[in-house]
Amino acid sequence: MTDETEMADFVDAAGPAHLVTLSSAGLVSSLLPLLLDRGSNSLIGHLARANPQWRDVVEGVDALAIFPGPDAYISPSFYPTKQETGKVVPTWNYEVVHASGQLVVHDDAQWVTDLVTRLTERHESTRSVPWSVDDTPDGFIASMAKAIVGVEIRNVRLEGKRKLSQNRNAVDVDGTIAGLETGTANERAVAAAMRRNR
Repeated sequence: MTDETEMADFVDAAGPAHLVTLSSAGLVSSLLPLLLDRGSNSLIGHLARANPQWRDVVEGVDALAIFPGPDAYISPSFYPTKQETGKVVPTWNYEVVHASGQLVVHDDAQWVTDLVTRLTERHESTRSVPWSVDDTPDGFIASMAKAIVGVEIRNVRLEGKRKLSQNRNAVDVDGTIAGLETGTANERAVAAAMRRNR
């Protein structure tokens, strides 16, 4: 992927990301929802206060957030070329966006509360009766916010990768799409991505 808007849209549509940082003991990863703030070119989210990842980050080393898209095993049996030459091997098709930048920790109750409100609004927006942080008793969100710390990846650089059988001829691509369309939901999602990106 090379288009910045397309990659940003991919991040917006993705589920949680794998946040990878370097600690004094080596690499550490946590799964968490992140919001892309296009205005400030940053990703924001939160970690549990009990999670040691936010406490021990090697300064000067970028954090990496991995936003996986659909992926699927590709069987050589999908390719008509298998019948013709037999010169085919299995592979894996996928889409992914990597976002990297400087990690900043926000141990600030108001920052975290604002973030939780934004995350909730985003993920509840498609529900017919969305839940709101305002639905909680007075003081509840403030007490819960004490259990988390905010994280921000600043100056985000996006790198998108898409492997969708671009190296195969049109007949093999069609065979792969047909093979995937009879499979799992994830396989059907890869088939749809292949159709979109022909």
